[in-house]
Amino acid sequence: MSSGSNSIMNNVRLLRNLNRNAVRTVTTRCPIKVVQLYRCQNSIHWRSGKRPYIKNVGYRFYATDFPSHVKVSLPALSPTMESGTLISWAKKEGEKLNEGDKLAEIETDKAIMDFETPEEGYLAKILVNAGQKDVTVGKLVCIIVENESDVAAFKDYVDDTPASAPAPAPPSPKPVATATAPPPPKPAATTAATIPKSVPIKIGSRILASPLAKRLAAEKGLDLSSITQGSGLFGSIKSIDLNKAAASGQKTAVIVGTRGDGFTDKPVTNVRKIIAQRLLESKQNIPHYYLTVDLSLDDIVSLRKRMNELLEKEGVKLSINDFIIKASALACKKVPEANSSWMDSFIRQYDAVDVSVAVSTETGLITPIVFNADTKGLVAISTDVKELAAKAREGKLQPHEYQGGTFSVSNLGMFGVKSVSSIINPPQSCILGIGSMNQRLVPDKTNGTRAQNTLQVTLSCDHRVVDGAVGAQWLQAFRRYIEEPHNMLL
Repeated sequence: MSSGSNSIMNNVRLLRNLNRNAVRTVTTRCPIKVVQLYRCQNSIHWRSGKRPYIKNVGYRFYATDFPSHVKVSLPALSPTMESGTLISWAKKEGEKLNEGDKLAEIETDKAIMDFETPEEGYLAKILVNAGQKDVTVGKLVCIIVENESDVAAFKDYVDDTPASAPAPAPPSPKPVATATAPPPPKPAATTAATIPKSVPIKIGSRILASPLAKRLAAEKGLDLSSITQGSGLFGSIKSIDLNKAAASGQKTAVIVGTRGDGFTDKPVTNVRKIIAQRLLESKQNIPHYYLTVDLSLDDIVSLRKRMNELLEKEGVKLSINDFIIKASALACKKVPEANSSWMDSFIRQYDAVDVSVAVSTETGLITPIVFNADTKGLVAISTDVKELAAKAREGKLQPHEYQGGTFSVSNLGMFGVKSVSSIINPPQSCILGIGSMNQRLVPDKTNGTRAQNTLQVTLSCDHRVVDGAVGAQWLQAFRRYIEEPHNMLL
């Protein structure tokens, strides 16, 4: 087997810089063995005259008839992504793939993003159908081969690998197509050849079932583990066997529009899950307090009218919110303590002011960022907000466009809300809630009283970072920019 060993080492050296989201299987000259190399940054050593010595590299030997191929797993497209929904495939099985081509659309916890092809070749097998939800990061989604002639070899390929790299004493993983957690699998005492054909063969915690049966079971919320006998080969579960799981008594997954006696159940989107987690953590862990002031908008209203008349030919229309974002950023430069984050053992104070603007979408709230808002003009801020809001509602925001930010603005004035006390968006320390503009009578030296355009704003602060006096100082600076907008030019 010395020639086979040399072949292994040559292949291993070529695959050191393996794509992070792919696992390549390399066939050796030995007809019954292959070596599978997983992600690893450790060096590989060679001892002259001896068998190859591979240090800290995940590998395994087993018999196979499959040609050389690349296993592509679902990547983490955002730092908080644990699972995603595979919206659609941009390529079909057998199609040519070029590196960087759009391979699929994946819905993360924040947006719908393009998943690019990691390597050139041909798409041999799609293992996760379009529309499948809650696909775990690291799960095998497709197979890529180098030669078009190798595509046919993967026609009946079935994924029998775990969703992620093995770890010491891992918890029992859930089957891909089940709606509820099955009991922990028991070690098999017999081989596949001795298992009766009337019982489905389980590999680890995996249940043998056809792709159609898995998809239908996921859509209907059926538990495949409750079916003890399938009609397929070796007792595998087919779509015609799903009626046996209908009366299993297990809790079923929520399907869109599921109606009950006086109610309708709706599934929780990935965006809604993250919103629930982050806001719950914020309200439980951050000591909120609130400061509310009423501001005069007369000068901004008249200034906005004149500026929109000048910009009409350019197709630009400024909003009151654009002035608020600019004034907030300048106030953060005046009172930098509000432009900070609590980091447990220290407070991080930011140089630039990146304002997160709350945007409501069909799937939930998202906060795209206007970067360096303190140095941008009103036209640039207006353009950024419109573009980011449109991308947010289409689910096309990129991670860098909504992750981060140093200060937040949440405006509910367009809905007629008088005031709002917003929840802080961690790790930020402040968020400004904006109500609707109203007219009220105020004292006037000339006429006794006059009508004034008034705006009520509420600053939510993290008391660990921003004390009450500091929050009041920030509102004073903000008032100066709002009531006397010419100060924004100084």
